Amino acid sequence: MESNFTERLRTAQSACDSMVCVGLDPDIAKLPDILRQKYAKPEAAILAFNSAIIQATAPYTCAYKLNAAFYENLGSGGFSTLAATIDLIPNNTLCIVDAKRGDIGNTARSYASSIFDLLGADGCTVAPYMGFDAVQPFLEYRGRATFVLVRTSNPSSDEFQSLIVNGKPLYEHVANRAAAWGKKSSGSVGFVVGATKPQELQRLRDQHPTIPFLIPGVGAQGGSAKAAARAATSEGLVLVNSSRSILYASPNKDFDQMAARVTRKLRDALNQTKP
Repeated sequence: MESNFTERLRTAQSACDSMVCVGLDPDIAKLPDILRQKYAKPEAAILAFNSAIIQATAPYTCAYKLNAAFYENLGSGGFSTLAATIDLIPNNTLCIVDAKRGDIGNTARSYASSIFDLLGADGCTVAPYMGFDAVQPFLEYRGRATFVLVRTSNPSSDEFQSLIVNGKPLYEHVANRAAAWGKKSSGSVGFVVGATKPQELQRLRDQHPTIPFLIPGVGAQGGSAKAAARAATSEGLVLVNSSRSILYASPNKDFDQMAARVTRKLRDALNQTKP
């Protein structure tokens, strides 16, 4: 594994000419009937679904983001389903575990070990509310990326993130502190910045031109694909995530073909807009 996450991301994006990150967040209730009828166990249906999605979309995506909650919800078989899905991802394509962990001490170290040692993920998401103690164990992994929640795409994010502290919104303080953490760590730091906040997205890119951004909110959440693409620079790479609009592009047996079509369309749209 190359020691620099940014270079590995650059290589992955160049290989498929894409900044798209496909979110593998499978909801058993939304899976095509053909799979739910074929497999008695939800874990088997989800793994078959994920396998088909990965095979169909791999030519058009540089990374996959797996939201841990959709696998933990499966019960005792969830972790093995998550691990098995990660094993299906091509070697030249990155894997982000979206777990939004945020604890301290041995707990944080255990979370980091689970994601990076056991699952072998290339990156993960963390919540920084508890400070550096909650993030440091993740940043100790050389070659891996820790994406800190900075400006999120959910409707109620303004409740805390927009609070003015010493003349600046709180999310800017979080970004500045996270950037400082990254400079003194073995691993790479990245920001999670929602596409539903295009002005803040561009503001953060201007302030932090070299940090990789993981940008959710494009697709079902209605975020701006154009704003996401404009945040990409030669030094500041972006991962533009889309989940539901790709996964559930069709409820029929052509679900994988339609997922590939939506992914390719998003890739092409982003490429037409990027600087």
